[in-house]
Amino acid sequence: MYRTQILAFLLFLFVFNGCHNNPDSDRQLQVSDTGKMPLELLNKKILLDASNPDLYHSRAIFYLSDRQFDKALADINQAIRIDSLKSVYFVTLSDIYLLMGQPQNSRDVLLRTIRINPDDADARLKLAKLYLIMKDYSHCYEMVRQVLLIDNNLASAYFTRAIGLLEQGDTNRAVADLMQAVDKNQDYYEAYLQLGDLYAIKKDPLAEAYLKNALKIRPKSIEALYMLGMYYQENSEYTKAIEVYQNLAQIDSSFREAPYNIGYIYMVYLKDFKQAISYFTESLKKDPQYHQAYFNRGYAYELSGDYKLATEDYQRSLKIKVNYDKAIEGLNRIDKLKIKK
Repeated sequence: MYRTQILAFLLFLFVFNGCHNNPDSDRQLQVSDTGKMPLELLNKKILLDASNPDLYHSRAIFYLSDRQFDKALADINQAIRIDSLKSVYFVTLSDIYLLMGQPQNSRDVLLRTIRINPDDADARLKLAKLYLIMKDYSHCYEMVRQVLLIDNNLASAYFTRAIGLLEQGDTNRAVADLMQAVDKNQDYYEAYLQLGDLYAIKKDPLAEAYLKNALKIRPKSIEALYMLGMYYQENSEYTKAIEVYQNLAQIDSSFREAPYNIGYIYMVYLKDFKQAISYFTESLKKDPQYHQAYFNRGYAYELSGDYKLATEDYQRSLKIKVNYDKAIEGLNRIDKLKIKK
């Protein structure tokens, strides 16, 4: 995953994966234990106790996690019909609308939830995240402010505001909020990941510490490992970078960037073209349409003096990406070398 994708990845992660899995919320503890039951058992309980709204709520959550949105919507609406004053039901309804691609409906439901329960910090936090998705930063920050007045220990409130500040280019204030997030919750993976990325941009050694903290929480995180490998690579710690990429390749055998980056290190920094060619080839086994890997393998062949194989790889790269500038430049260089000979 490249640095330009990190912010978008984190936004997706904490909004969409965050439904009923808020790292510092007790909301999930308020849901009946039936939410953990198999669907068959939930169905039987509903048949025996059809007037219990918690059962419909639990089944709605089950359907939501299974992306059966119509069934989830039907069940949560039934729960609300039975008990229209329980704010947790409306929060779940807002989650369903959001994942159905209806942010306006999600917002309206959350506003209704807040009217029902003005002290519901979770509903306000979800509304802040929704405003963030909608790029309505002023309302997002105001909602975070209100959340923190209710509970100033909610780490995800600081994280939500930090993402908005980063999107607006206010890095210093974003870092302050991210540090607050990890101070309030020492297991906040996403906050450590973002801090690692921000310090890596500055080549600050703190990047390594933050990324290693993220890996303590999720030792097999592809994102954290890749970012740590990139940090080592960009700071000339090539042995460490190669070790991280090799570990990454063992965790995810389909991750094409791991051998690709090792090949790049061998080609550009270590000048070992044979090893570079081997790793670019390994990357192409994982993704035969990886035009950059064809180009770089071709460049490694060119640097090692094998112009025939270099030409073939540049041409392969161009078949995948027409008019790829680097491949065209490579072919032109080889043509000039042939003319000189």
